[in-house]
Amino acid sequence: MAKTKTTFFCQNCGTQHAKWVGQCGACKEWNTIVEEVIQKEEKRVWKQSTTAKQNVNKPLKIADIQLNPEERVVTNNNELDTVLGGGLVKGSVTLLGGEPGIGKSTLLLQVALNISQKVLYVSGEESQSQIKMRAERLDANNSNCLILTETSTQQIFKNIEETEPEVLVIDSIQTLHTNSIEASPGSISQIRETSAELIKFAKETATPVLLIGHINKEGNIAGPKILEHMVDVVLQFEGDRNHTYRILRSQKNRFGSTSELGIYEMLSNGLREISNPSEILISKKDADLSGTAIASTLEGIRPLMIEIQALVSTAVYGTPQRSTTGYNLKRLNMILAVLEKRAGFKLGAKDVFLNITGGINVDDPAIDLAVVAAILSSNQDIAINPNVCFAAEVGLAGEIRPVSKIDQRIIEAEKLGYKTIVTSKYNKISSKNHSIKLILVGKIEEAFATLFA
Repeated sequence: MAKTKTTFFCQNCGTQHAKWVGQCGACKEWNTIVEEVIQKEEKRVWKQSTTAKQNVNKPLKIADIQLNPEERVVTNNNELDTVLGGGLVKGSVTLLGGEPGIGKSTLLLQVALNISQKVLYVSGEESQSQIKMRAERLDANNSNCLILTETSTQQIFKNIEETEPEVLVIDSIQTLHTNSIEASPGSISQIRETSAELIKFAKETATPVLLIGHINKEGNIAGPKILEHMVDVVLQFEGDRNHTYRILRSQKNRFGSTSELGIYEMLSNGLREISNPSEILISKKDADLSGTAIASTLEGIRPLMIEIQALVSTAVYGTPQRSTTGYNLKRLNMILAVLEKRAGFKLGAKDVFLNITGGINVDDPAIDLAVVAAILSSNQDIAINPNVCFAAEVGLAGEIRPVSKIDQRIIEAEKLGYKTIVTSKYNKISSKNHSIKLILVGKIEEAFATLFA
C-alpha cells in the first residue's frame, strides 16, 4: 500500500498543484483549488491480459500500416447513429452531457432497450425498480439488457467478467468511485481514475462504453477538463425542459464529423426521433404575417428549413433595442448597418427583435438573406409569400454572396414543396433542371425589388 498523501487539484481544469494557491496557473480561474487525499494501491482494478502484455508495439513506416475498417455497433436510433457517424465504434468511449432532467438517462436507456447487442446498464443514481418503471413507460423490452445498481468500479468489473456485455452504459461517471483512491465520489481524482479504468477496459476488450456526465453551472461537463480529452466522443444534449424538443450535438468525435445534429421530441413514452426537422422549425399559421421568412441552412450534411421572425418598431426610449434569440447579435448589428448604409433603409431609430423558431442556435451565414427579408418585411408591414425561401450570405458592401452546397439546399426546398428560392447569382448550381423557381440576385436592392415591388 502506497503512503497516504494530500495534493491540490483545480476543480475547473484538473491541474495538480503542490500547494494551495488562490488562482490556478493553468486556467487562470480563482478559488477553484481544493485539497484531496490520495491513496493508490499497487495493483490496478482492470488488469491487462497476458496476451496484451506479450504484444510489443514497434514503429512502422506509414506506408506499411494496414488500415482496418472500423466496426460499428448500430444502435437502432437513427438520430444518434447520424451524430456518431454511423454507430458506436468498438472500443470507443462516448461521453454524453446535458442539463439535469433534459433526458440523458432516458436516451441511453432507450438505446439499451432497442439495441440488438447484450447491454449492461450500470446506474449509480437510481434503483433497479426505478429503472424498470422508466423502461415500462418507454414501451420497449430487451431481454439482452441487464440492469446493475452499483457505484464501486471493483464490483462493476466483477459483474462485467461474469456477464460479458457487448455494450456498457454508465449513469453517471460522477457517482463512481474506486478503492485505489481515498476521495469522495465526484471529486477530480475519482472522476479521472474511474474514467481511466473504464477507458482501459474499453480499449482492451473492444467494448463500446457510454458515459453520462453531469454539467456545472457554466454549462460545461463537471469534473476535470482532461475527461473530455480522454474520451473518444463528447455529445451534448441541449434543450429547454419547458419545451418538448431536444437537440443532440457532437462536440468531439474521433470517428466522424462534429457538425452533425440530432433532434428529438420528448413525449410521455420517451424520446421520438424527428426525421424531418423542418416540421418543428416552421410554425403552422393560417394567415400570412409580415416579418417572417424561411431560410435554408445546413447542419453537417443535413439541410434544414428554418423560420426567422423579425419585429421592427419605433423606439419608445432614446436608445433603440437590438435583441436576438438563436442568432448572433453582432451579426444582426452588422446587417442593420449594411441596410442603413448600402440600401438606404432608416432603421437606426427603430427597435429590432429577431427570433429563430424551434429554440435552436444557427451560425450559418447562408441565413443572412432570410434575416434581411424578415426585417424588411416587418419594416414595410408586407408579408412574404410562404412558398418562398432564401439561401445566401450578405456582404458588407450589400452584395449577395454565394454559399456552400447550394444544390442540397435547393433539393431540400423543392422536396418540402417550396415554389421559389432566392439565392446569389454567383452560386455555381450544377443542375438547372429544378422544378422550383430560382431567383438569382446580386445586391440587396434587387432582392427588395423582387419581394416587395
